Amino acid sequence: MLFLIFTCLKCLIIIIPLLIAVAYFTLAERKLLAAIQRRKGPNVIGVFGLLQPLSDGLKLFLKESIIPSSSDKFLFILAPILTFSVSLLSWSVIPLSKYGILSDIDLSVLYIFAASSLGVYGIIVSGWSSNSKYAFLGALRSAAQMVSYEVSIGFVVVIIVICAGSFNLQQIIHSQLGAWHVVTFLPLFMIFFISALAETNRHPFDLPEAEAELVSGYNVEYAGMGFALFSLGEYTNMLQMSALNTILFFGGWLPFFSFLDYLPTSFWFSLKIGFFVALFIIMRAAFPRYRYDQLMNLGWKTFLPVSLAYLMLTFFILISFNSLPF
Repeated sequence: MLFLIFTCLKCLIIIIPLLIAVAYFTLAERKLLAAIQRRKGPNVIGVFGLLQPLSDGLKLFLKESIIPSSSDKFLFILAPILTFSVSLLSWSVIPLSKYGILSDIDLSVLYIFAASSLGVYGIIVSGWSSNSKYAFLGALRSAAQMVSYEVSIGFVVVIIVICAGSFNLQQIIHSQLGAWHVVTFLPLFMIFFISALAETNRHPFDLPEAEAELVSGYNVEYAGMGFALFSLGEYTNMLQMSALNTILFFGGWLPFFSFLDYLPTSFWFSLKIGFFVALFIIMRAAFPRYRYDQLMNLGWKTFLPVSLAYLMLTFFILISFNSLPF
């Protein structure tokens, strides 16, 4: 019983700060976009608009949840809950600091793959259960997009795992004590980051939510808390991809320089995630939306061959120098 209570408390210690971070991610996005577009952004609710995320959350919580009469009501309600719940699963193995990890398992990379692959089910279920052609088309687009770019992400991660000699995220971070992987694998970092944009349906790859064509995509029939849960799941996935970029290529919680070890490791991890969050937002302001055929061509005809060739090259180099870590 005490073990169960202790585990629940550890989960809450991760989930509550994560939800707060997601809420203020939305504020940071609106503020940064406003600065880029030379306007103010939210500035009424609280000092400098700091209470705006809480106001938005309360508004969505109090709104009526409308269920279309022709929908599959059980699946319609289940879809946003499934999407949000799955987005939280991977955080149990993310090392937030040197010792700040809920479950330090040896196959944490495979666990993240398994958990992230479930996210497509919530989107497919939402599009199908809504009984709307716009929602269903948006769900099909999103599923095809996520599956297409997961292949490239998988090859990139396999290369990092081969070089680190472990599926454990902590070991991958320790393998970067000499030099971060972004230095040795800069093309792979670019592939991973762009694929992460497509995986999370963000600009310039937000085609499942293209307003001009699909009237908001798979979540078009949702209101109130259902819509809020989809948004929370999307922003949680963006934070997760930012964390993976940090762990795989930027040394995780390692400081920029060894003489800065006196600062908490969680500070460095948060700072690097903040950098990627800013990149996600800047991409939304800087680039126009891709066409769907361009999106698929980029994934299957460019990223997949390049990442596969990089995998073979890395493997042959390690074999040639007898430096395979396993």
